[in-house]
Amino acid sequence: MKKLLLNIFIILLISSCTKEDVYEPFVFDNPEIAINIPVDFPVLNNSFYTNKPTKYGVELGKKLFFDKKLSADNTISCASCHIQANAFADHNAKGIGIEGRIGLRNAPPVQNMAFMQVYNWEGSKSKLEDQPIVPIITPEEMDSSILEVIGKIEQDEDYINLFNKTFGDDNITGNRIFNSIAQFEYTLISANSKYDKVKRNEGVTFTVNEEKGYQTFKNKCASCHSTELFTDQSYRNIGFPINADQEETGRTRVTLELNDLMRFRVPSLRNIAYTAPYGSFGQFATLKEVLDYLDNGVLDADNLDPILKENNNQIPLTVDEKENLISFLNTLSDTDFVTQ
Repeated sequence: MKKLLLNIFIILLISSCTKEDVYEPFVFDNPEIAINIPVDFPVLNNSFYTNKPTKYGVELGKKLFFDKKLSADNTISCASCHIQANAFADHNAKGIGIEGRIGLRNAPPVQNMAFMQVYNWEGSKSKLEDQPIVPIITPEEMDSSILEVIGKIEQDEDYINLFNKTFGDDNITGNRIFNSIAQFEYTLISANSKYDKVKRNEGVTFTVNEEKGYQTFKNKCASCHSTELFTDQSYRNIGFPINADQEETGRTRVTLELNDLMRFRVPSLRNIAYTAPYGSFGQFATLKEVLDYLDNGVLDADNLDPILKENNNQIPLTVDEKENLISFLNTLSDTDFVTQ
């Protein structure tokens, strides 16, 4: 009899529930995004494999990348200095942060980060996930702290929702913020320029001047700007005009080695037409100025790169070679990348 009454009670309890009373558990489903690896690109950075881009991780990272709340006064985001139309660089000689503060260096483009082994001009970071903290805490950039950033976004319903979707809960931490920004940046792959289409035999060909420029590039530039990234990712002193800021010592800031004085990571030349001015602190307004300087002779230094040292501190170029070389460099422009 007791068993019968218990069953009746359970049936009545269940039947009394409305649809609103039924609990629907949160389903954590955040699939990885397939990354199209361009042919002949270098190997991926090892950190990519422990932080592969995911559907919601990339969405969260993009939101953070464009959010000015990452800065102390809510006026500067990552995207303020890394503008898509400029291949995620800008046109300032040096980066400009909150309150118009001038940074130490030119803002580099953010492209093909998944294939880079070092980041920042002096290679201070080997993991992309470690890089976002630099602009957040640098006084001349965002002048904030990760705790301050967390305090600004932890009550935001959009962020709470995205952290749930990305990580399975709404715990907002610094590492999760950094990982998400890196996931977004891993997706910024540029490999659809005219140069790429020629290499893939897609029915596109170089003009006569572009082809001549390509030959000049292979003869006089490819030693440093090698691989399909157009950088060997090495550190070199190439005798460019020196930054007047006394804090600038190049790679020495990382290694503390005098022989690394004014050595900088060789920049990629992809999308170079969009990223003027050029040099670690925007020393040159145009590509023509860069080539003229290399042709006329660079500043001497004990650790000047041997390629220059052994050639009278210069890379000699004729007028035609310069014009043709610039024509070739313009074929590295990926219009899809800067407009998508």
